[in-house]
Formats: sequence, C-alpha cells, structure tokens
Amino acid sequence: MYLLALDTSNQTMSVAVMHDQTLLAETTINHKKTHSEQLLPTIQNLLKQSDLTIDQIDRIVVAEGPGSYTGIRIAVTTGKTLAYTLNKELVGVSSLAALAAGVTDTQALIVPLMDARRQNVFAGVYQWVNGELINVVQDSHLPLTQLLEEVRVLRQPAVFVGADVEKFADEIRSTLGAKANLADPLRAYPRASRIALLGMHAKPVSVFDFVPTYLRVTEAERNWLKTHSDEGHEPYVEKV
Repeated sequence: MYLLALDTSNQTMSVAVMHDQTLLAETTINHKKTHSEQLLPTIQNLLKQSDLTIDQIDRIVVAEGPGSYTGIRIAVTTGKTLAYTLNKELVGVSSLAALAAGVTDTQALIVPLMDARRQNVFAGVYQWVNGELINVVQDSHLPLTQLLEEVRVLRQPAVFVGADVEKFADEIRSTLGAKANLADPLRAYPRASRIALLGMHAKPVSVFDFVPTYLRVTEAERNWLKTHSDEGHEPYVEKV
C-alpha cells in the first residue's frame, strides 16, 4: 500500500510518502511559512522523489486535529479533495496521537500536549501496549491543572511531549515530581511518517462525513452563543 500523510495542524508542516512501513520520502518544516502555499508543492516534490504519481497513492492519511483552526483545515481539505477526486481511501489521525507516537518508552504513560492559551491545553494520555499505541485518557481541551491531576491519579511515570511542553515544565514537575519526564526536544514535533503508520490499518472514513477534531468551539461560535441559544441548529461555522 502506498500512503500519503499530511500534517498542517500547527506551525510544523510535515508530509510523507510511504510504501507499507517503508518511508520513501518525507519533509518536515518547522518555520513560519504559509502551509496553504507550501503543501501542494511539497506533495508534488516528494512524489517525484519517490518515482510515483498521485494516482499510485492508495490511501491518504491526515492529522485531523486538535491544533490551529486554520492549519487543521488546510491538510484536511487537501486530503478530502484528493481522496474524492482520485477515489482514494481517506483516514484521519489525532494530532496528539501523532506526537505520542514519537515516544518509544513502553514503560511510561505518554502525554502529548499543545498550548490552548489561558492556561488551557489540548492533551491526551497514551501508552504502548503490545506494539500498539493505546489512548488511555481521551484527547480533550482542558485546564493544565486538571490534566496534571488526571495524570497524577494514574500513579505511573509519564513522558510529556510537544513543542509547548517546556513552557509548562515548572508546573508539570511541581505536581508530578520525579514521575514526570520531558521528551527529547527533537520528538516534540510531528512527523508525517508516524501519522502514516498510525493510519495504515485504520478504517477509512467517508469523505463527505469526515470533519476536523477541533475539541473547542471557534471564537465566532463562542461570541454567537453569548447572545443566542445553542439548540435547534446546525454548527455555525462550517467544518470542511
């Protein structure tokens, strides 16, 4: 199976082409560039380097969020468009699971974390079990203090991973002490090859029903709900 994996859910953009579990080509850019301008040229370049055409891709795997509203939509929209027009399989993978997959410690909990502002985070808790990455605590948008308490009550060593972990290092260590570790900084960024591996055996989704995983309402929805009822309507902000 040939896979094309895409992640634009945060500042880092990563694209990979895989043949089963073999990486053919990958580009990861951690620089403030416009993902909407960079994504398609990067896909074309990696396919060329892999001696493939887009028609030879069997499955498209995208990071579905959480993360940047705009960033998530770029990869999801591109993936859905390619899957629909070329009649290819489409799979979504949690952006937090993609971060967790970069930590290979099988003896500890893995806590991927992203800053969601105002002392809130996007986070989940994962663990490797018999070679499979298991979601122990569901991905969510929550206060950092609540996340640390949920990890504390599990009474296991935990590895925190993500580009935003360092800014919360003091709170993490003061709450969890010696049970908390921070992942190698190079593992703090998503790699599309890991997303491809996570999505290799997942069940394909409907192109028409697939929506990003934001985990919180947009600012436009939040402002609307201040003066309107949240019942009897479709989402105010279209999810593509």
